[in-house]
Amino acid sequence: MHVSFQSFRPLTIAAAVAVMLASAPAHAFSDDEARKAILDLRQQVQQMNEQNARARLQLADQMQSMQQEVMQLREQLELVSRQQPSANQQAQQQQQANGPAANDPQEQAAYDAAIDQFRTGRYKEAGDALNGFVSAYPNSPLKPTAQFYLGSSRYATKDFKGAITQMQQMVEQSPNNERAPDALLVIAGSQIETNNRAGAKTTLQRIVRDYPSSPAASTAKNRLTLLQ
Repeated sequence: MHVSFQSFRPLTIAAAVAVMLASAPAHAFSDDEARKAILDLRQQVQQMNEQNARARLQLADQMQSMQQEVMQLREQLELVSRQQPSANQQAQQQQQANGPAANDPQEQAAYDAAIDQFRTGRYKEAGDALNGFVSAYPNSPLKPTAQFYLGSSRYATKDFKGAITQMQQMVEQSPNNERAPDALLVIAGSQIETNNRAGAKTTLQRIVRDYPSSPAASTAKNRLTLLQ
């Protein structure tokens, strides 16, 4: 059973002093010496408490670093897997690279421009463009993908609450979309960033339950282990 230093400190000090007083001649300790002994023991216990606190902080930092590394790796894989094809391949690979294509050339151009901003790391500009796209084309077949990258842009700019809101909308409106489990991963990452570990565990468990065959489910299992 684990007992903190705080819980046994008074008892340890009193017992130590009592042992010293009982084992020494009656004249061995003056009042000043007894007080000094108590202060010395208190100082030792305080130092041990501080060392224990530092160890806990180091462990927490290591856990956070591991979680961030997992998130960064997942995002890198996501970006690589969604990269735009070259110009001579774009027409042929449009369906694979970006999902459904828009029937309206202007709509497709607006979407492509926003995605290009995201893929070149201009996340704020991408978020603004994608938000405008979703508002302008609410019935577009590209809307779920635009919502996903909008949420990813919010996450990349550390707007974690905004990322949660956008990804939740995406999953609620398009639960069968191929990016829905990845959207839930971003939600879980954002919940971790905002210190909502209980919410993150619930979200990760949902991925494992609702999307067990997805690559995101494997990542979710690993993160659940880290959160234990």
